[in-house]
Amino acid sequence: MSIIEDRLRIVPEFRPDEYDHLRQLLTSKLERRLARFDADQVELELSMKGRDAADQRTVLEAWISGLPRFVATSSEQDRDKAVKEVRDDLHRQIDKHVTKNESSRRR
Repeated sequence: MSIIEDRLRIVPEFRPDEYDHLRQLLTSKLERRLARFDADQVELELSMKGRDAADQRTVLEAWISGLPRFVATSSEQDRDKAVKEVRDDLHRQIDKHVTKNESSRRR
């Protein structure tokens, strides 16, 4: 089982029939980045506030043991585009933090 499948909470703003598709969108890029951590060190939550409203926001949060909380947001109205946007942003945030820590250890 993948970290995404095992550790992702999807809140009720999304319908249960969307869950598998949402996991697939997230897994394609995030799974590789999260693979460096033990699954029990990772918690993920995907939510959408104000679904179908003009101020709709999609949020992907990550809690990784020993690291600060990561939060990625999107105001994109298209659900798939919004999920890809938060996925890519979260990937960048984690990558930036990991790269920064690795380079400081080399000094």
